[in-house]
Amino acid sequence: MPFREINSKMIEATVRPGAKIFSQRGAMLAYQGEVSFTPNLQGGQGGLASMIGRRVAGEATPLMTVEGSGTVLFGHGGHHIQVIGLSGDTLYVEADRLLAFDGTLQQGTMFLGSQGGVMGMVRGQVSGQGLFTTTLKGHGAVAVMAHGGVIEVPITPQRPVHVDPQAYVAHHGDVRNKLSTALGWRDMVGRGSGEAFQLELSGTGAVYVQASEEKL
Repeated sequence: MPFREINSKMIEATVRPGAKIFSQRGAMLAYQGEVSFTPNLQGGQGGLASMIGRRVAGEATPLMTVEGSGTVLFGHGGHHIQVIGLSGDTLYVEADRLLAFDGTLQQGTMFLGSQGGVMGMVRGQVSGQGLFTTTLKGHGAVAVMAHGGVIEVPITPQRPVHVDPQAYVAHHGDVRNKLSTALGWRDMVGRGSGEAFQLELSGTGAVYVQASEEKL
């Protein structure tokens, strides 16, 4: 794993010759060694389709290609950082929550409607998040950002997890998602329309939930 957590808001990445790390533009805090940072117009390893997907979704998150030999400190906006290790599975994460990820991972774009149908599209409108979610697949590590800390909640066939769409950070595993109406006391006190919906995740895997509903 190329990432080491320094504290809750900063990670150290080890950059090795012949390997790449992709990071969000503006995330580099400091570095040591012979390290180069190049703007990446292809959206990581997702190629043109990934780039177009984010443009259509309004999620044109710029990436930097990091190469060379040395170490880099990453952080962004004082947000909490969570490092997630992948062992051949796929991570689904909002594009604007990506801080950095291993260049060995294959990046793509998934239209939320492909899992959630029409309600999947509604989720994007209600939560203020894009209709497209970035996918990262393979063996490697991903650093994601969130507000107020992150907790990993297991998803099992017997126990699906219901998440406020605005608190959702990422998920992985063999998981299906759908949006359902969930009128409750929070709507009665006028906290906004987002709380009227719940994102139900079922199957086998895990979902990462942030402590604050504030959007990045």
